[in-house]
Amino acid sequence: MIIFIGLYLLSLVIIALASKRLISSEKDYLLAGRSLPLSLSVFALFATWFGSETILGATQEVLEGGFIKVIEEPFGAALCLILAGLFIVKPLYRMNLLTFGDFFKVKYGEKVEVSASFFLIISYFGWIAAQYVAFGLVLKTITGLNLEISTFIAFLISLLMTFFGGMWSVALTDFIQTIVILISIFFIFGEILIKAGGLHALEKIPTSYFNILPELDIKSIILYIVAWITIGLGSLPGQDLFQRFMSSKSEDVAYKSSIIAGFMYLTVALIPLITVLVIYFNFGFKTDKTLLDYVYLNTSPITKYLFFAGLLSAVLSTATAAILAPSALLSENIMKKFFNHLSDLALLNITRLSVFLVALISLLLAYSGETIYNLVGLSSVLTLVSLFAPFIFGLYWKKANSKGALASMVLGFLVWFIFYFFLREEELGIFFGFIVNILAMVVFSLIKI
Repeated sequence: MIIFIGLYLLSLVIIALASKRLISSEKDYLLAGRSLPLSLSVFALFATWFGSETILGATQEVLEGGFIKVIEEPFGAALCLILAGLFIVKPLYRMNLLTFGDFFKVKYGEKVEVSASFFLIISYFGWIAAQYVAFGLVLKTITGLNLEISTFIAFLISLLMTFFGGMWSVALTDFIQTIVILISIFFIFGEILIKAGGLHALEKIPTSYFNILPELDIKSIILYIVAWITIGLGSLPGQDLFQRFMSSKSEDVAYKSSIIAGFMYLTVALIPLITVLVIYFNFGFKTDKTLLDYVYLNTSPITKYLFFAGLLSAVLSTATAAILAPSALLSENIMKKFFNHLSDLALLNITRLSVFLVALISLLLAYSGETIYNLVGLSSVLTLVSLFAPFIFGLYWKKANSKGALASMVLGFLVWFIFYFFLREEELGIFFGFIVNILAMVVFSLIKI
């Protein structure tokens, strides 16, 4: 298996390195020259979301209480893609921007641009770190290496796959990795279902595990709302989604790819959740990495090969997308302001330097000990409580202005920060931070100071 996985990873790195030949400008590097067809665009969006939190994080969460435990991921993530296609993609695509930070510059000016870019950049570190940790867990299982070394290898491979080819590298490798993910997910589900006795195995799963509605009390309803909006709305103002929309070859392709990827994501992401429930209720098997450990210990060699190739594909596709997103903001919306009159080549080199810095900082966070699910959730929370209102109101409300945007970012973030770090009320912090983010946007945009 080690040889098989090694050759697969090597082939991805070679494709990524070869894609360097398609890069001649910063626009090529960040947006693949705005030339991706529907197939590449759909697969790139799908692969961006389908990562470690889907296969390792959500599958473990669902065992603790069913689908109600995983509203945030995958249900909220699928909602985000569909909402983006319906309400965001077309007006954003028409603006012909290079980064998402440019949206805030056009709408509110440079001060808001820098502030928004800062919030966006820091929101990605946890997400990237989660992929490193997941890759490390998989590699540790396959090879027996310790987790620290395995995580460092994840850093090196994802850096190589992003550094040279940028968005072209991400799109091309995502296409291959998505095919591998789809084959592996369906193959594994089929073998485990057959082992458990066919479709009758599903009857052993308590119907309560398929419930997606909350208890009818205030606390449960607030927690439920938070679960839906954390990624469902919090990831709408995201550079990673922006890059995929803007990399599409037309507005229509961008719109269709988002809708298709949303429904595709929800359909495919439910399969590992059902698979792990079949494993638990039919075989009584449960560990701290149930799906990973069961496949490794109890399935045929071909299933193991496909599973680990698919899992590593999911992790790497998300990691490379997440590394490129903040790097674009760091180079274009922050570092570029310190360097005037640079050539395209110089700008491209600054962007590649940003890729290295983002990857390195994320590696340090990966060694912090946080769980995969928490790292991913925290990433979307930051953009939800700081950037959601300035972005949406900037698109659709003519009275939105820089005062409202800055107040919204700062106050929404502060409310969440106080609840999270001082009051130790994570969900309430998200809920009230989101509410304050919206109210501050409206109030401060209307009042005259």
